[in-house]
Formats: sequence, C-alpha cells, structure tokens
Amino acid sequence: MKIVFLMLLLISLFLFPDGICMSLAARPSVVSIGSILRFNSTTGGVTAVAIRAALEDINSDQTVLNGTTLQVDMRDTNCDDGFLGMVEALQFMETDVIAIIGPQCSTIAHIISYVANELQVPLMSFASDATLSSIQFPFFVRTMPSDLYEMAAVAAVVDYYQWKIVTAIYIDDDYGRNGIAALDDELTARRCKISYKVGFPSNAKRSELLNLLVTVSNMESRVIVLHTGADPGLKLLSLANGLNMMGNGYVWIATDWLSSYLDANSSVPAETINGMQGVLTVRPHIPKSKMKSNLMSKWSSLSKKYNHSDLRLSAYGFYVYDSVWAVARALDAFFDDGGRISFTNDSRLHDETGGSLHLEAMSVFDMGKRLLGKIRQVNFTGASGQVQFNAQGELIHPAYDIISIIGNGVRTIGFWSNYTRLLSTVLPEDLYSKPPNTSVANQHLYDVIWPGETAQKPRGWVFPSNAKELIIGVPNRFSFKAFVTLDNATGKMTGYCIDVFTQALALLPYPVTYRFQAFGNGTENPHYDQLVQKVVDNEFDAAIGDIAITMSRTQALDFTQPFIESGLVILAPVKKHITNSWAFLQPFTLGMWCVTGLSFLVVGVVIWVLEHRINDEFRGSPRQQLITIVWFSFSTLFFAHRENTMSTLGRGVLIIWLFVVLIIQSSYTASLTSILTVQQLDTAIRGLDDLKNSDYPIGFQVGSFAQEYMVKELNISRSRLKALGSPEEYADNLKKGPKKGGVMAIVDERPYVELFLSTYCKVAVAGSDFTSRGWGFAFPRDSPLQVDLSTAILTLSENGELQRIHDKWLKTSDCSADNTEFVDSNQLRLESFMGLFLICGAACVLALLIYFGIMLRRYLRHEPPPESISAEAGSSKSKRSLKRFFSFVDDREPPKQKRSLYLSGNSSMPTTPTSNVDIERPVRPIRNGGVVHIES
Repeated sequence: MKIVFLMLLLISLFLFPDGICMSLAARPSVVSIGSILRFNSTTGGVTAVAIRAALEDINSDQTVLNGTTLQVDMRDTNCDDGFLGMVEALQFMETDVIAIIGPQCSTIAHIISYVANELQVPLMSFASDATLSSIQFPFFVRTMPSDLYEMAAVAAVVDYYQWKIVTAIYIDDDYGRNGIAALDDELTARRCKISYKVGFPSNAKRSELLNLLVTVSNMESRVIVLHTGADPGLKLLSLANGLNMMGNGYVWIATDWLSSYLDANSSVPAETINGMQGVLTVRPHIPKSKMKSNLMSKWSSLSKKYNHSDLRLSAYGFYVYDSVWAVARALDAFFDDGGRISFTNDSRLHDETGGSLHLEAMSVFDMGKRLLGKIRQVNFTGASGQVQFNAQGELIHPAYDIISIIGNGVRTIGFWSNYTRLLSTVLPEDLYSKPPNTSVANQHLYDVIWPGETAQKPRGWVFPSNAKELIIGVPNRFSFKAFVTLDNATGKMTGYCIDVFTQALALLPYPVTYRFQAFGNGTENPHYDQLVQKVVDNEFDAAIGDIAITMSRTQALDFTQPFIESGLVILAPVKKHITNSWAFLQPFTLGMWCVTGLSFLVVGVVIWVLEHRINDEFRGSPRQQLITIVWFSFSTLFFAHRENTMSTLGRGVLIIWLFVVLIIQSSYTASLTSILTVQQLDTAIRGLDDLKNSDYPIGFQVGSFAQEYMVKELNISRSRLKALGSPEEYADNLKKGPKKGGVMAIVDERPYVELFLSTYCKVAVAGSDFTSRGWGFAFPRDSPLQVDLSTAILTLSENGELQRIHDKWLKTSDCSADNTEFVDSNQLRLESFMGLFLICGAACVLALLIYFGIMLRRYLRHEPPPESISAEAGSSKSKRSLKRFFSFVDDREPPKQKRSLYLSGNSSMPTTPTSNVDIERPVRPIRNGGVVHIES
C-alpha cells in the first residue's frame, strides 16, 4: 500500500505540480494580524479584551480557518501626542501582518491609512472620523458607523425638539473638527445652525476649560453638543455643574464617547453621575443576536483573564469582535481561492544612516488586494448585528440609540436609523423588513427628564448679552399710519405691521436682538423700492412694514409668508340714488337691445312661415299677418302668446325660443334690481378695461408700486398718473373729478382702500382685484429668519391672533358698511348671451331648411312632366315655375278627410255610400296647368 501511495503522489506531482504546491502552501499554520490601540483608555481596554475573545472563538472553531491559527500582535500608541503616536504606529508597520485592527485615534488613522495603501494591508479601523473614506484610502475598512451617521442622529434630535441654534464644544483634533463639520452640515439641511463653536486642545488646563464654559454661558444658545473624548468630556461636565450650567434651561447632548464610558465602566463615581443628570447621548445600536448573547455571558471571565476586570462590554467591543471575525472569514475565502501569504520588500523604502524607523523592513503584502476584496464581500450576522459593507465600504443599516441619563443609570428614549433617517421608538431591525417611511410626522421619542429635574422641554435659548443687533428698516409713513407709524416724541414704532412682527418673533425658538430704524422723513410716504434696495445692499438686515411682494422684489430678496392679502383695486365715486328716468334701459347694452329685438322679429317670421300653410291663425290679409307676426313675437316675452302652433317644426323652434326668453328675462330682472337697489359708480371707469382704454387722469399713492405696474404692465401713459399722498387728497381729487383738476379713479392696494372706505362714504370699489399679492417682511437671501417667521405667521393665522391684530388697528366704522359691496356695474353685454342666440338661430335655419325641403318634395309630386320647350322660352318658364312654387307654399293646405263606411250583409262593397261621412273642411281643388287635382 505504501508503494501504491508513493506512486500516486509522484504521478500527481508530475501531472499537477502547481496545484499540489498551492494546496500545501495556501494554508499556513499561523497567520498574524496586528492591532494598534491605546491601552490606557477605556475604549482601548475593551478593544483588547474583544480581540482576545474573538481569537479564542475563531481558533476553537475548526470550520472557519480549517486548522490555521490566527494570532494578534498588539501595540500601544499615544493618542494625546500625535507625533509619538505616529512614530509608534510606523514602527509597528515593520512587522509582517496581513491586516490591522485599529487604530482607534483618527489622527493616527490618517497616517497609517497612507502606509496601509502602500503596503497593501487592509486596515480594519473603528475610527469614526467622517473624512476617512475608502475613496481616498482604498485599504481603509471602517468597521463601525462613521460620524456622518452619528451627527445625523444628533441633528435629528435637535430638529425634533425644534431647537434652531446650538453651541458646539469639541476637542481640537481631526476627530473633533471633522465631527463638528459633519454636524454643521446636518443641521443646515434641517434649517438649524451652530451659532457658536469652540475647540480646546486635549491637554487643556482646568482654567482654560472654565473660561470656555463661561464664554458658552454668555451665548444665546442653551443647547450644547459635546464632542470630545471621555476624559476631557467628564471634566467639562463636572465644571459645568459647578457653574450651574446643568440646571433649568440647559440642554446637553454628548456624542457616543459618553455612552461608551458609561457602558464600559462598572463603577462610575456618584459625584460624576449626579453631575450629568438629564444629559442626552447616543450609542451605536446593537440588535439582539446569538453571538451578542454569547459574548456578553462570558465577558466577565474574559475581562478578568486579560487583566481588565473593571471594564464591561461596550458597543466598541462588539464592533471589534466582529472585525476580527470578518478578517477570519475573509482569510478562509482567500485561502479557498488559492491565496497565499507572501511579502516583498519595496526598494523605495529605506532609512538614512542611523535611522530608527527601519523603513527597509517594511514589506508589501503581495496579495493584499485579493484579501481586501474578500473582506468587502463578507456577509454574516455577528455580535454587532449584520456585518456587510456597501459600495462605499461602510456598514449597512447604521443606527443609534438615543439615551437619557437619569438617576444611577440610563434610559433609552428612542432610536435613529439611517434606513428612514427619522427618530422612532420602534427597534431599527423591525423597520428593515418594511418600506422606509420617511414622513416627519411619524417621529416620536419617549418623555425626557431634562437638566434641573423638569419634564418641560427647555426653550433652548436666552437673550445673550453680546449678540449682534439686527438693524431693521421700517417705512416712516405720512399717511395711513395705522399700518406703521413713528412716535417722534419717544422714537417708538407702532402699528399693525409692527404688532404682527413682534408677535411672530415671540414664537421663535431662539432670541433675536433687533433695532428699528425709520426710513423716510415722515412728510411723505417713502419709496418702497428704495427701502428694499437697502436690504439688498446690506444697509438693513431686514425690512418690515406694508411692503408688497412683487416679482421684481422677489428676484433680489426673500419674503416671509404674506400676513395680509393685498391686490390692486380701483376706487371711484358713487351715487346712492338713481335719478335717470331711463334707468330701465341700463341692464342691457345697445347692442344687446338691438340683437334681442331683432331676434323677436326673426323668430316671429320663422313661426309664421312654418304655420302659415296649415294654421288659420297665421292667415288673413297681409296687414293682419304682419300684426300677427309682431304680436306673437313680443308676446312670447311674457309667455302670453295666444296663437297655437300646429306644426312639429314650429313647436320645436318655439320651445328653444321660450328657453332663450326665460334666460334673457331673468338676467334683465336681476340686473335691473341691482341697479335700482345698489349704489352705482358715478364714473366712466367701471373696470380694468375702461381704466386702460380711457384718457382720464388716474391717481395712485406716493411710494406705491402701483405707478410702475400701470405703466409697465397695463401700458398706461405716465402723463395720466397723478401722485396722491393722503386720504384727504384721495377724497378731494375724486370729488373734483377730471374736469376740475382731480382724477376719475384711484388705483391702490386693498388694505389702504379698506381703511380709506372706513371714513369716506362717497366712494366704492369698481370691479374686482386685478392683481393677487400680499404684504410680507423682506430678508436677505437664504436668511433663516425668513423661514422661521413664515412659520410663525402661519401660527398666528391659525390661532386667531392675526385677526385680533387686524381688528385692533384696521377695524372698519359704520360708514364702511355701505361700501363693502364692491360694485361692478357693467351692463349685460351681447357676448354673455351669444351662445343662446346662436342656438336659437341654428334651430330656426334648420327648421326652415327642413320645411322648404318638404314643400319642394310635395310640389314636385304634383307638378306635371316638363313639356318640350325651346331655349327661348326657358327663362320665362323658370319664372312661372318659381311663381307657382311660392303660390303652392302660400296656399292653404286642405285638411285630411276622414271617411267611414258601414258594411252590411255579406256583400263586399256597400250598394250606396254611407251617410256618415265626416268632412272637416271642403276639399279645395288645385289648379295646375289647366288640370284640376283634388288633394285629399
């Protein structure tokens, strides 16, 4: 048997030398990975235990590496001293390892990522710095969620509680700066912002931290995001507690460093935990799984075994544990695919004489790219949940727990998941099986006990002592001062617009320090385009008042939601009583009267034509027939016609005509009633068309956009326009009229007109609004105040406060009650009834065509065959035929005879005619060319 085995072995070596060598070399007995940690930190200690736990489980599982032992070489680095940490990390890279777990510090991770790219060694890092990406560093593999997702969760919490400004305190290194930059982007996307950010070095002294907190306490924001490490973060919270910055009104949100510290430390001093009551923090969400339960059950013994008995398992431990398993599974697939572990020295790497880094000792992992590909393809359920990477090299479905510190422990108040990017009290893993619901209305968190042991949500801001004061331009009006006015004695601004602005500001979730600055001299109304331009030029931070939102202004500025509707309307004088004796003719225009009268006559003629041959009521002498036509036509106006129609065509035309008469009569009655009961405009301008087509002078308010609108949009000559500065001038010019140097009408915005009509009763609005605009507050482009004030104005509208402010300043008097009917006294025009007349005309024409077609058929049936005639006699013959046809049509049609014959006995025919013959009318002979025809 031995001889046979040796022979088979020799044959195999001869036939498949590469395959046998690959099989023997692909599964080494020991494979080394490296780990760069900070041993004297909480995260470093938890990570070291998690790596050892993973190695034990992997090496004891024969199904993973198939007999290959995985071992780790751990090195300590100093994260506080970036330079020494980088040197230590570079020295570690001299060892031949196929993958590296860590580093945990973002500063060192940036440097090592460059080296890992050159040496083609996969870097399984749990550094959360968002700027570390596989695009820049292909061999960088992040094994826990990045700060992009963490900051999205923090921003979601800020937005959920409707805080708009926050203060950010961060450690001044790559981790801190880049994390706050990510937070700033997320807050901006939710129309929030960081109003103040301050960084500090990792070795900051206590006095420096105290000065930092004092500065923060003087800021307007009371929502503070703390993005640091555990040691400086705990020191800051302790100092803040001593400065009474952990009481009512404050909100503290710490990033995941705090949850990691609390999870990992079994004994937190009572003084420390008491100083952070009500603080919110986030923690990477770890779903329940079998591997998680197994790891937690044996963690106590493992931590004792590796000299970290004071540490408990935190989220970092789960992710690091899965990182080692990901390397092991990738190695198994790597070996199955024929991968081999070999290193090659790079000639470009060498030290100068006496160097201590020994760069020439660094080797390139020959098949590092293949192992990296296997790592990115792993897909398994680990202790941290689903371990699978997306196209960007990030873990799929990152999620966070939202935690509140209360008493001696923590309470989970909700979750944030990147799957929906919303806050919810539903576990994220329960959402993955459903389509993502991204409606903000579905967000919900449990109640929180805030700092100061209060359940009431903090406002999140106070009025700061050093905030920038906004300069807000306000028009200093000469007329219509109910909208906005300046008290020269006190310098105080009051009015409808001022109250709307101040009430809206009171609803904002942050303070706004401002100062009103009057624009204009008060002797005439200022030009509002100039006021708006000062906001564009940054002379004013905003402009409030009765500012109309026009298209040209919105191209340069942002306006809030309109707080009052404002369209251009026409003011004209009115008279309350009709003195004209011919008022009954006013409902219809001249053209309408003419067409209506003509229609009566036409319909009468048509009915006469259709009824003349068979209806005796439409026959007689020409004078009688003319009287019948006129009488029948106009009697239908009152539905009092006494002549009966006998023909089907006549009845059809009459039904349609009576419907037309009903509409005309109803419209006339309604219009006449309006004329006799409602005050009428005593002006030639009764609407927009008359305004454009006339040559009369037109008034407008000084400073209003109405002047440019009429010139540019309505093409009204500028010479026709007259500027008016006060309600008194309005009334005086309307009273004078154009013949005495006044105006025929005034074009102004509706709010001014309503206020004017509350005092002056002899004018009214002609027609309806011919623009649809509103008043709003003007802000520079992309101003957050514009959006927030728009929301506040909508709130004022919904709760009725906007109407109360309106009634306070713009309440109309009894005089305006008569003027609230906006009269449009345009007469009823022909265009409004053209459809009815066309329908009636079409019915008449169709009925006549059908009638003459029937008559022509009957005439031809009684006409004898044409005789042979010469060409000379053709013309006279045609005339005689036409004359005979009209004579045929004009003749009375004889009635149909009714005969009844009594049959007696068995004879088939009666011997004598019956005496019971009913003859309604005598049979009339029809003469036709000397031949007598009896028509029955």
